[in-house]
Amino acid sequence: MSIEDKSIQCSDCGITFTFTAGEQEFFASKGFTNEPKRCVPCRQAKKQQNGSSVNDSYSYSRR
Repeated sequence: MSIEDKSIQCSDCGITFTFTAGEQEFFASKGFTNEPKRCVPCRQAKKQQNGSSVNDSYSYSRR
């Protein structure tokens, strides 16, 4: 069975993005079973948002 590119709608911004065959193989090699729900820019924004809030709460708890 060959892996083909898939079109997925981002749950945050609503644009349609391509989940390439290469990305699908990478996800499978990491053991991920779910497809991404967000496009790359929204994933990066979410990651940055989560990272900054973790660092902020850590710095406040250390004071």
